[in-house]
Amino acid sequence: MMNMTPVVKQLLIINIIFFIGSQIVPISYDYLALFYPESTSFRVWQPITHMFMHAKYPNLMHILFNMFALYSFGSALEHFWGGKKFLFFYISCGLGAALLHTAVNYVQLHSLLDSVANLNLSKSELQLILNTDFKFLFNADGQMNPGAVSTILNKVHCTQEQFNILAQANGITGSTVLGASGAIYGLLTAFAFMFPNAELALMFIPIPIKAKYFVPGILAVDLFLGFKGSSIFGSGGTGIAHFAHIGGAITGFLMMLYWKKNQFNKNRWN
Repeated sequence: MMNMTPVVKQLLIINIIFFIGSQIVPISYDYLALFYPESTSFRVWQPITHMFMHAKYPNLMHILFNMFALYSFGSALEHFWGGKKFLFFYISCGLGAALLHTAVNYVQLHSLLDSVANLNLSKSELQLILNTDFKFLFNADGQMNPGAVSTILNKVHCTQEQFNILAQANGITGSTVLGASGAIYGLLTAFAFMFPNAELALMFIPIPIKAKYFVPGILAVDLFLGFKGSSIFGSGGTGIAHFAHIGGAITGFLMMLYWKKNQFNKNRWN
């Protein structure tokens, strides 16, 4: 087993510090997770900080899986690249993940808003609806409060169907994405690029699969689930930012192509 490399070790420590700190100060999720740019909760540092945040305790699998993958694949890549190049690649993939996730949200959001354009909402009315916490619409039992919904219907002068569309749009601007998964998918892609015949396995797939098949396979699953969970293409979201995974992988793949063409000796890839 390869020894842990310096930058991977530092990234692990930073992620653990962020995780412990966020449990002690839960409001940190409101400032460090990534919000949609049109949300009033968006901050310019979130595209960076979100990749060091992970799901709240007791959900430990999120951070454990990501940190295990960071150690397993990151150490191998840093060993060949060196610390600076590895860190640049890692952060770039995390930013690429945030970019594609945001772009998909943009398409979904404006598709929804276009369908209710006949309401002729002013910019201020639209901002109010998109940034209002819709939790107040539900009572203590988790059931929707008809009186609260009726108030909005009368104020906006919309039908129940139009309200449902606005609620979906509100859900996009109010949602967050967090975790190192986008950057990790970039590492997976780079690993498959450099070591295509290395055999990998998941806990629920005990048979080792070569990296050149394994990585495209899990990306295909992510792409399918991403489209299936989209409000445009269907319903049944999984609560996972699948397009962030795809964004990290695409960024990693493009960077590997560029580096192979411009910086690396061809023999390095054999």
